[in-house]
Amino acid sequence: MPLEDKDIANHAAAVKKLTSALNEVIFGQEKLIDLVVTGLLARGHILLEGLPGLGKTELVKGLAKTLQLENKRIQFTPDLLPGDITGNPVLQETVEGRKFVFQEGPLFANLVLADEINRASPKTQSALLEAMQERRVTVLGETHDLPDPFFVLATQNPIELEGTYPLPEAQLDRFLFKLEVTRNSAQTLEKIVNNRELGVEPTADVILDKSALAAITNAVRQIYLPEVVANYIARLVDASHKGQSKTAEHIKFGASPRAALSMASAAKARALMNSRINASFEDVEAIATPVLQHRIILEYNARIDGKTNAGVVAELLEEVPHQDLDLPNTIKKD
Repeated sequence: MPLEDKDIANHAAAVKKLTSALNEVIFGQEKLIDLVVTGLLARGHILLEGLPGLGKTELVKGLAKTLQLENKRIQFTPDLLPGDITGNPVLQETVEGRKFVFQEGPLFANLVLADEINRASPKTQSALLEAMQERRVTVLGETHDLPDPFFVLATQNPIELEGTYPLPEAQLDRFLFKLEVTRNSAQTLEKIVNNRELGVEPTADVILDKSALAAITNAVRQIYLPEVVANYIARLVDASHKGQSKTAEHIKFGASPRAALSMASAAKARALMNSRINASFEDVEAIATPVLQHRIILEYNARIDGKTNAGVVAELLEEVPHQDLDLPNTIKKD
């Protein structure tokens, strides 16, 4: 069935309640929470980067509570093995005799918190590749489907900190968003001190259940993506490659086709959150940095000159025009 205005309005109202509830879990991070919810509605995985103690883990826990999702936490450490995440075959006595029986690991949950993911070795990090892309794991040639829905929300410390490993490019590409968690203002810190106690988790009410979340994510897929907006996304991603734009001179490797699909999904999710029937240029601009910044690799000279991934994405947005003159404007009017 096609989406109707009342359906979009109802879904947007439900999402607004969700973001409001999360803002009571984590203070002073309204923009971050909006982007986390956007990524969730786009059925994407999210990477949260920030210094320890800024509330990354509490945000993920609050999300699990408000959505009533089965959640598990994996604390990534240097000695963590791939089987500790995916699960392992265990020799057991059965009616057919002794045989190996697969025991599910903590990856088998609706929402997986991969805490401090960049403290594990690259081999262990790579155990998530199949799970994040195909939502299944293969152990000793046997494939096991993961629950539906399945989201990975990973936290990581800045790579400059002691005992961290950079995530492989293939794994970074599987995260829909990379979001920076910044420190709080003095005013927000005062609110935290007055409303929180050390070691006591904040409470959160259930806002949506699995069926309601599924209805909203299905509605996101039905949001209209105009041809001109799809063309804008394609040109943005293409402009991140050598020879396609002036800004690309600073980029060693550009964004992948998965980045373009991610931008389209996230733009649709943002449109629904704002009660609109179609995605717009504004939606693409709002999510371009979290989608692209971890998917491009800068040239060494650009990093020496102080260029940042986020700054280069901002330059791309300035350089690439909204509309290709050869395409008509096909955005639907409400």
